[in-house]
Amino acid sequence: MNIIFDELIDSYLATNVGMVKNFLSTALSSHLADNISKLYANDRLVSAGTGNDLLVNHNKLIRSDKIYWLDRIHNNPYENDFFDLMDRFVGHLNSTCYAGITGYEFHYTLYEKGSFYKRHLDNFKQNGTRAFSMIMYLNNEVDGGDLRIYQGNSSQDIAPNAGKSVFFKSNELEHEVLVTHLPRMSVTGWLKVAR
Repeated sequence: MNIIFDELIDSYLATNVGMVKNFLSTALSSHLADNISKLYANDRLVSAGTGNDLLVNHNKLIRSDKIYWLDRIHNNPYENDFFDLMDRFVGHLNSTCYAGITGYEFHYTLYEKGSFYKRHLDNFKQNGTRAFSMIMYLNNEVDGGDLRIYQGNSSQDIAPNAGKSVFFKSNELEHEVLVTHLPRMSVTGWLKVAR
């Protein structure tokens, strides 16, 4: 795994947007996608908002995806495999780059057909603990739903193909999710530092 971790970190250092295939194994990606599908079928996903717990705003003109927070307390074997992988990645990132990551938070994300998320930063104004954003795509079929990342006067569109992972600084790069024409699934979250 260290080779894949290094590839993700090296691509981030070269372009400010790290990308790598197979950060999640094919089997783990499939199991996590199945988890999302089951949660969705059982109406367990909730409408996502903007802001933090104290200042949450549910404006579907800005963001129309649905989420479900991952937690070891669920005792789901595939979520726990994901957390084990993230523990290894954070350890590697801290030991090779002195990143100072002290924790993380992740949720499942589902964009239904026609959903989107307008241009934004992933950092709260009142809380700068989010250091890096990470997205791990789970879709086998893709139609729309690209991640558009802005850097200066240019932008980069990234298709949400299964197996692809994206990594960037939470407080530096504005980004958006373009309208999707098929359901778009991912695990999305943030590596955090103490403040």
